[in-house]
Amino acid sequence: MKQQWKPGTMIYPLPAALVSCGADEQEYNLLTVAWTGTICSEPPMCYVSIRRERHSYDIIRRHMAFVINLTTEALARAADWCGVRSGRQFSKFSEMNLTPVMARCVEAPIVEESPVNIECRVREILSLGSHDMFIADVVHVQADERYLDPETGRFDLAASGLLVYAHGNYYTLGREIGKFGWSVEGQATAVRKTTDKQ
Repeated sequence: MKQQWKPGTMIYPLPAALVSCGADEQEYNLLTVAWTGTICSEPPMCYVSIRRERHSYDIIRRHMAFVINLTTEALARAADWCGVRSGRQFSKFSEMNLTPVMARCVEAPIVEESPVNIECRVREILSLGSHDMFIADVVHVQADERYLDPETGRFDLAASGLLVYAHGNYYTLGREIGKFGWSVEGQATAVRKTTDKQ
């Protein structure tokens, strides 16, 4: 039997992402968001949803740019701390000993310690209620070479120990159980063999 609950946010897990913003060192800031994701493949687009009272809200709105920095187990404390402290009172990069490096294509810093930095240019802002959604074009991506397989060149992001958020708690990813398309692998061969016998 299932309980019947009122509507709520139940889509988990989600990335525990550090979003960085600011055009110069005096206004650089970080906030932690779980309300983020991909919304289009071609062109590549994503979003972050931010409460209007957050310090980063006005910075992102002013420059119409931000960077989504994926986090790892090593960045877990920074991700949590940046989610509960305000940039109005703290210099978050300094407090968490993180390295800001100006992004290649947008007016915002990347977090050097992050395995992937997704540079975003805001296309549209939707006012939705508790949060405003910043819909953005992905204009550049930086990836840590430490997670490139030297033989295949494949980027193994899972090896970085990615951090996710689920209903108030942080987790690292579990064991791999398959890859995209594994459920139908071999079926094409089986179909060909069956057809050949007919």
